Amino acid sequence: MSFKNKIAIIGAGCTKFGEHFDKSYNDLAAEAALEAMQEAGIETNRIDAAWLGTAFPEAGVWKGKSGMDLAESVGLFNIPITRVSNYCATAGDAFRNACMALLSGEHRIVLALGVEKLRDRSPQESLVKMMVEQGHPFYQKGFTAAGTFATYATRHMHEFGLTRKDLALVSVKNHRNAVRNPKAHYRKEITVDFAMNSPMIAYPLGLMDCCPTTDGAAAVIMVRQEDAKSFNKEHVLVKGQGLSVSTGWDLPFYQEGYDFLSFQATKTAAQMAYNHAGIKNPFEEIHFAEVHDCFSNVELLTYEDLGFCGQGKGPGLIREGITDFEGKLPVNVSGGLLSCGHPVGATGLRMIYELTRQLQGKAGERQLKRADIGLAHNIGGPGAVSSVTILGRP
Repeated sequence: MSFKNKIAIIGAGCTKFGEHFDKSYNDLAAEAALEAMQEAGIETNRIDAAWLGTAFPEAGVWKGKSGMDLAESVGLFNIPITRVSNYCATAGDAFRNACMALLSGEHRIVLALGVEKLRDRSPQESLVKMMVEQGHPFYQKGFTAAGTFATYATRHMHEFGLTRKDLALVSVKNHRNAVRNPKAHYRKEITVDFAMNSPMIAYPLGLMDCCPTTDGAAAVIMVRQEDAKSFNKEHVLVKGQGLSVSTGWDLPFYQEGYDFLSFQATKTAAQMAYNHAGIKNPFEEIHFAEVHDCFSNVELLTYEDLGFCGQGKGPGLIREGITDFEGKLPVNVSGGLLSCGHPVGATGLRMIYELTRQLQGKAGERQLKRADIGLAHNIGGPGAVSSVTILGRP
């Protein structure tokens, strides 16, 4: 079933991402939902169904274990609400399921919302500790996200000559972009030297190559395309969507012949989305993208996996300024995860919010001149699950 031009986003909302010790999980969810509903011009009682994305309820405030937590936050009662968890693709998966409900004809107005509250937890009760205690009985021992993704960086260095300066250029670009984004966690420019001299976390990834732990929420209201004009003339259309779970916890790390140079989940999800949207040449046809820079090298690998360039050519795009704000294919003009932070269950919808604002021409200081087709990408787990969404102007 094709997504192309069948579903419209009529409202989008997003909290500021950051440390919200003064706001609860419910506060963040309500803020994002109410902004989206206000833009759509609807009241809560118009929503037929909703999907709540929270990846780690036990990692923060024990909220998000059920759709009841969204019902409570926004006053959405007596409708189906589904809680979704799929690692870093959680919000993209919630969005996809909401799209499917519209395509099925079962519902006419739906809400997809992602929220995560990760800062209300001490370092001793971190995500790392939670994964070690509750995750895979063998693989999770000694696991850190930085250590996992660092293996891809060192392999790229060996095969294609990736340098630590290339990694720093990603961080510098995204922090520079975030200065224009009032919703970003960090809004301060940094230099290449500052990034390269930041404390080492897992070689070759330093502190400034790693996204921060953050609180936040984002939401969209969607309808079928034929209903959109009666709500909001500034709606945007879903052109394509793909979701892939291409491996498990023990793979690809124990898969014979795996080269640690790409994420199959991203390639598969992207091809699904491109097939829906009719995109043959992503570098030429995608105008801008929000990609999952949980670590700076992941952004560079994603250039390759999305087909923006050939394998091993990702660093060339950052060196040549092609993905800069003024480049041919701007990437992470919001500041990306490196600056916005990564409240896991909300990140994918924060990206979709960013795409929506750019496509509406309402992105303020960070508005791009060429913004007709945008792409949002997430990769989660050990490179296991990926979501790719393509939006465009009507």
